Amino acid sequence: MRATRVMHVRHSIHLLLVLCTAAGASAVLAQTAGSEPARVAAHAPALPVDKDMGAWLKRMQEAPRRRAYAGTYVVSSSAGALSSARIWHVCDGSQQMERIEALTGAPRSTFRRNDEVLTFRADEKTVVAEKREAPGLFPNRQIVGDKVIAEFYTLQAAGSERVAGHDADVVQLVPRDALRYGYRVWSEKKTGLVVKLQTIDGAGRVLEQSAFSELQLNAPVKMDQLARMMAGTSGYRVEKAEVVTTTAGAEGWSIRNAVPGFLPTTCLKRQISPGQAGPGMLQWVFSDGLASVSLFVEGFDPQRHRREGISALGATQSLTKHLADRSEGDWWLTVVGEVPAQTLQAFAQGLERRK
Repeated sequence: MRATRVMHVRHSIHLLLVLCTAAGASAVLAQTAGSEPARVAAHAPALPVDKDMGAWLKRMQEAPRRRAYAGTYVVSSSAGALSSARIWHVCDGSQQMERIEALTGAPRSTFRRNDEVLTFRADEKTVVAEKREAPGLFPNRQIVGDKVIAEFYTLQAAGSERVAGHDADVVQLVPRDALRYGYRVWSEKKTGLVVKLQTIDGAGRVLEQSAFSELQLNAPVKMDQLARMMAGTSGYRVEKAEVVTTTAGAEGWSIRNAVPGFLPTTCLKRQISPGQAGPGMLQWVFSDGLASVSLFVEGFDPQRHRREGISALGATQSLTKHLADRSEGDWWLTVVGEVPAQTLQAFAQGLERRK
């Protein structure tokens, strides 16, 4: 279950980190950071969605592609989990590179060059190599489908604040239904770079927060230096993740009733562990342009798959379910997303095996 959740988080709003517990720290952050913007947003006028939503999203999406920066960021949740990392990012034309160094939890460094990702696990002396089509990591998150977003979210101005020493505009994305969470976003005034983000539930509570605690724009980050570090795999065992792009239809799956606003984006077939035989695990990803939901389907194993139900870690909800199929055998479904539990249930109820 934990491994499945981590795979989803790598494609979601937040950073490539395994959260560790730090009692009370994130609650303090959420209460302090969340109080004032919420009061401002409650009285802020809605922006003209058809005109400003697309422009704002495009500016936020393009910001990390135009400059180099370095900083320390922190991810916290209402459950008391807290993690931090150091990030270096540089771009050269169409090529982007970054390094993420975990400061909490197990020691690991992640390097990304466009869609090529290497994760160095120092304690295990291993490097995991994989391809990722579209990195969905804050602050480099790729946002698409502004028309879909405008249909399911309202954009509200919420004033301005300083974050990590930089002036930032604050906006709030308010969901139009109960199938998704809201977001509060701080973007640096001059560049549009996202410097802070909160995920908000229907009662206005901050479920999860990502923010730079220190940020240097136009930092002297060198692409060739990061490339040399990325190539330094000597002394490590390199494991290549076996991932194949496919379609749900080709694998025999479909959604009976579409969940409003969520469109299929990618479908991958991966081995659960290196060198494993068998069909492996299917990952079918849906997104409304901001939130994403991953459906993981694998063969049912009574030794590993014993507990059905719903659990939560900050904004991330997960649902597990045993799918019985008399003709082909049983399956195990895990649905993970930064969405309310009822959204996961809608996906689980709609998934069906094609005859």
